[in-house]
Amino acid sequence: MYKIYINGTPLYLVADEAVKGLPAPGPMVLEQRFTGKSKQFLQVIDMLEKTNRWEAIVYRAENLKLMWKTFKSLFKIIKAAGGLIENEEREILWIYRRGSWDLPKGKIEKEEGKKEAAIREVQEETGINEVGIVRKLPTTYHTYRLKNGKRILKKSYWYLMHAPKQPLVAQTEEDIEIAEWRNPIDFKPTRSIAYGNIMDVYEGYLAVEG
Repeated sequence: MYKIYINGTPLYLVADEAVKGLPAPGPMVLEQRFTGKSKQFLQVIDMLEKTNRWEAIVYRAENLKLMWKTFKSLFKIIKAAGGLIENEEREILWIYRRGSWDLPKGKIEKEEGKKEAAIREVQEETGINEVGIVRKLPTTYHTYRLKNGKRILKKSYWYLMHAPKQPLVAQTEEDIEIAEWRNPIDFKPTRSIAYGNIMDVYEGYLAVEG
């Protein structure tokens, strides 16, 4: 199964028999069969870029690999890496960027490993050091457009990290307004104040760490 956020709406690409991890059927959940043609995806992508009326859209196919290949062919792929950072007090490092709460991440540079990129981006965007990777978190996908109209599919690799509590410095040149440690008991992000893919990462963390 693949879950891609387009303008905040999750688009699921799943095999015919898939049941787990899908949104509950309802009037605002659209389910379609993949026809094998890229034009079908262009139409739904264009629709989702213009409206967020749907809670989710599900596409099913007998051949999930072919459906995913067809979908990816419509985008330039960019790979990124980032982290959910926890300190010794179990506070989480959150950043506030472009009107939403977010987690630090950035593009993987040429000949750079995923973990190496994740640590570098976390350090650059928040100013922390002495950070180490604990384990992998869910990988996410989301799309956006460049100013020239080119469509981008960003694949982000996420890691749970640990760092001692320390002063933070927000990287303002990356539009980060706030970088701060937040107690998960007091700060409970929702999809109304954080991106959907970020909430997937955070919920994946909570499912294990509680």
